[in-house]
Amino acid sequence: MTIRTALFLGLLAFAAEVCAQTPPPQDPPKPPDPIEIEEEVIVTATRTGGRIDDQPTRVEVLDREEIEEKMLMTPGDIVMMLNEMGGMRVQATAPSMGAATVRIQGMHGRYTRVLFDGLPLAGQQVGGLGLLQIPPMDLSQVEVIKGVASALYGAGAMGGVINLIARRAGDDPVREVLINQSTVGTTDGVGFFSRRFSQQLRATLTAGLHYQLKNDIDDDGWYDLPGYSRFVVRPRLFWEDGKTRSGWLTVGFTGENRYGGAVSDALPPQLQGVDYREAIDTTRVDVGGLYQEIFRGTLIFNGRVAGTLQRHEHVFGSVTEHDRHTNVFAEASLRGVRGRHTWVGGVAFERESFDPLDVPRFAYFHRVPGLFAQDDIRALDWLTVSASARLDLHHTYGTFFSPRGSALMRWNGWTSRVSAGTGYFASTPLTEETEAAGLTRLSMPLPLEAETGQSYSIDVTRRVGEVSLTGTLFGSSVKHALDVERETAYEITNADLAATTAGIELLATWRKAPYALTGTYSFVHAREQDGDARAEAPLTPAHSLGVVGMWEKDVWRAGVEFYVTGAQRLESNPYRSRSESYSILGFLVERKFRRFKAFLNAENLTNARQTTFDPLVRPPQAVDG
Repeated sequence: MTIRTALFLGLLAFAAEVCAQTPPPQDPPKPPDPIEIEEEVIVTATRTGGRIDDQPTRVEVLDREEIEEKMLMTPGDIVMMLNEMGGMRVQATAPSMGAATVRIQGMHGRYTRVLFDGLPLAGQQVGGLGLLQIPPMDLSQVEVIKGVASALYGAGAMGGVINLIARRAGDDPVREVLINQSTVGTTDGVGFFSRRFSQQLRATLTAGLHYQLKNDIDDDGWYDLPGYSRFVVRPRLFWEDGKTRSGWLTVGFTGENRYGGAVSDALPPQLQGVDYREAIDTTRVDVGGLYQEIFRGTLIFNGRVAGTLQRHEHVFGSVTEHDRHTNVFAEASLRGVRGRHTWVGGVAFERESFDPLDVPRFAYFHRVPGLFAQDDIRALDWLTVSASARLDLHHTYGTFFSPRGSALMRWNGWTSRVSAGTGYFASTPLTEETEAAGLTRLSMPLPLEAETGQSYSIDVTRRVGEVSLTGTLFGSSVKHALDVERETAYEITNADLAATTAGIELLATWRKAPYALTGTYSFVHAREQDGDARAEAPLTPAHSLGVVGMWEKDVWRAGVEFYVTGAQRLESNPYRSRSESYSILGFLVERKFRRFKAFLNAENLTNARQTTFDPLVRPPQAVDG
């Protein structure tokens, strides 16, 4: 169980100066009856942009208010925020280091592409520790496209896209500081500042210091929580001429030391004398920018560039691995509107390299120029269709054509979307399994092939008063999926049999001030190769259920959340082949004090943990180390 207490200082609904200079009246007049205003949500992840309700491609959005609620629970990362979206599951990949990846609708996390305002500022693959190093303080919106999206974003988006939209600087200055301390030794200090320098120039700055004590909660000789110290800073500069031209530029730096593993002289008797320390040091620098210009009132040119340099030093017991990862991205596109058509076309280039200095046999270099196009057509008043395609000339794996089609239909209060597409993923030795065990002991009998996949989804939404109900049917298939053997040998190969997923999602929301209630349920049937046959995919629970309730009135806000995760097949586990189901309960209480907020957050009140069922440490060391 974790309990967090904190002060959230800042201006969340008004400027600091106004708060300080304009005290509230002693007896405020009774406000008039509230007027219901339907807020328009604008999304950019679909490339053509526009209102979310008009997009043929289904986009799920977390707004600033929801992000803020999750930020109070985990100020240092976005893992919990993503885990609580329907159909998405954050799966631990290296428990000793706390690393995690996001699985969308049962597909492996390496197929999920994470972007910042459309740019790969954290590189091509952001799983593992990357998600734990992104503070949510400066996010205004999170957009998620589920299913194959290679037609929109290329190789890394075969499972879906998570687009993190940054907060923009407004006319009034903003100064926000969050200080958090938890009962398990987590300390967070994050600040967000924005200022307008002129009509054309504005800037924001996000900076954070995060610290965690390593913690062996159950005294079994292994650190359940890794220790870490992390510093993150990201300034952003926004410019516009007030007419047709605008742009922004950002530079980011992340430095983190993370360590865990065995507790000295505290292991069980059969493991006494084992020195198995795990650690990873991360240094990442990135730069990105966008330039936009409007021509003739309807044509919009977009130019985007990004570059990332990341260095790691991994320690796996007696083995140390150093690596360097680089990513360069550039894109130019033109968007326009003509009659019933909203179209976009462009060119893109991405260069990615991975240099494992101690195991150079796994080095790779990818260079990918590409062409893409999309056309959204409002065919009828009740029907909008979207067709998109991308041609990538991959330096290593060859040429790939990735089409995608979507349709939006409305009738008698019902809304339905249908999507289908194909895509590919450029295979690398960096997987969820190798994230945990490293590359030194890994063997690769044959060169890897590219993974190719296809997916579909059909959803129906109905609103009845304050209640909204959505049901989704989805499925996917991946050929040449990577398979990492860890039972008798530690090797990586392409599977001969296709990996498939199919399932349903149910989402229900009820909103009636001051209450809000959300319920989600997911069923996933995932199968992949196991030896010479196909079997249930490991670490993919068939059933997941979540209920979140919020109450907000005047200066108070309170929430409760309850999640149930069903049983799942386990892999390379000496104690059992199938896990037990478990539940997690938490609550949040918040109180505003003019320019300040104080909150109390309690997590995992059900005390769910793996060591309730089995030890964390294996009796003998596995073949992967």
